[in-house]
Amino acid sequence: MAEFKIVTDSLSDLPESYLKEHDVECMVLTCLIDGVEYNKDNKIGDKEFYDKIRAGALPTTSQINPAQAKETFEKIYKDYTRILYIGGSSGISGTVQSGNNAAREFEEEHPECKVIVVDSLCASLGVGLLVDFAVKLRDEGKNIEDAARELENLKGNIGHLFTVDDLFHLCRGGRVSKSAAVVGSVVGIKPLLHVDDEGKLVNIGKCRGRKKSLTSLVDMMEQRIGTYKEVDQKVFISHSDCLEDAKFVANEVHERFGFETQLINYIGPVIGSHTGVGTVALFFLTDKR
Repeated sequence: MAEFKIVTDSLSDLPESYLKEHDVECMVLTCLIDGVEYNKDNKIGDKEFYDKIRAGALPTTSQINPAQAKETFEKIYKDYTRILYIGGSSGISGTVQSGNNAAREFEEEHPECKVIVVDSLCASLGVGLLVDFAVKLRDEGKNIEDAARELENLKGNIGHLFTVDDLFHLCRGGRVSKSAAVVGSVVGIKPLLHVDDEGKLVNIGKCRGRKKSLTSLVDMMEQRIGTYKEVDQKVFISHSDCLEDAKFVANEVHERFGFETQLINYIGPVIGSHTGVGTVALFFLTDKR
């Protein structure tokens, strides 16, 4: 058995198949749509979720609270005394802080246990990419302290680039300013965003037309990737119900760098509540975000 258990949350947008294959626990944030609460016990399919948004639903979300995080740690304690929690960015959710609070209380009650919390400062499959590195470190036999140290050193090198059809949902949830959202209201203008070093969503540009916005993601990747261009690295792509666009970006990445995209997956309901339909996000290792 591995020396420690890896935990993440649903801000990572990792598919169930990945979590099961790699023995990763996932805490599920809550999404409220049309008066119905969706969580770990009542999940909504990705396609159904985006169909509801297209029909005009305006979902809201709530973070994991300390009691829920502690409950997860207690469940894992049956088999592990070492827990590594890699949480979605503190710049977009308070969930990782709940994990910190729960970890300290849990350790006080179980002094023989250690819970290390890594604030990924990442979003969507950017968190997923960091989790994937944690899986590799765990499987190589690293102890929890060394693994956490390597993740802390690496997290600033995970590039996030994404484009959205408009910024309405991000503005509604307070993730971007109203002035930035004006960009998304202009017909034919597609915003380009990234996650900065503080783990916050930042509007960094715009371009005209959908295809141009998708190729611009790869253009910006080339500008930022630096020395990691020579590394045979994994690339992850997430999307909000626009698979063909995600595949287009994956092909552009392969043509430009020779990298194979290892994972393409839906942006889940929690992040999707704030991005709306039509988002494509690209994640990779880079010299700078």
